[in-house]
Amino acid sequence: MRAALRAGVRRLRDERGTTLIETAIASGILLVTLAGLMTMGTVATMHTENQGHLAPRTTEYAQDKMEQLLALAYGDSTTNTVVFPAVSSGGTGLAIGGGLDLAAPVNGYVDWLGSDGSYLGGGTAAPSAWFYERVWEITCGVGVCTNSPPVGVKQVSVTVTVRSSVGRFMLARSTVVALKASQF
Repeated sequence: MRAALRAGVRRLRDERGTTLIETAIASGILLVTLAGLMTMGTVATMHTENQGHLAPRTTEYAQDKMEQLLALAYGDSTTNTVVFPAVSSGGTGLAIGGGLDLAAPVNGYVDWLGSDGSYLGGGTAAPSAWFYERVWEITCGVGVCTNSPPVGVKQVSVTVTVRSSVGRFMLARSTVVALKASQF
């Protein structure tokens, strides 16, 4: 029994714990693993904010403007839709014009929203607090297009983008297109 006890004591002396080298290697492996996970976390956060939050907002604001424009009469060319709520004079209504170039908005066919969706007004000069830019274009009408879309139909397009996104990666942008017939 004494011999077995001595052998057990010798084994315990040989294995007193982990060495400094073993601890350093384990810490290095842990750091490399965590660095990889942090990179994935950053990419996931970027995509979640940009495509999970900002992109749906741009679509929502494009739909809001589209609903406002489609509520106008086909021949309306005076309603001011760059103010909210729209007023019956001083604007472009559904007159052919505008453009979808966000870098060169056309006056009367652009408005600006804050980061919370609050209305900041229209005009080609962006307000300092803008976060969403909405531009729209009305194309084709009686005598303007003969085949596509057919006569008596206007195509209304609205594009919305954001000023910035997380990491300036893939700025969210949405475009909504609808047709407005002259009988409605």
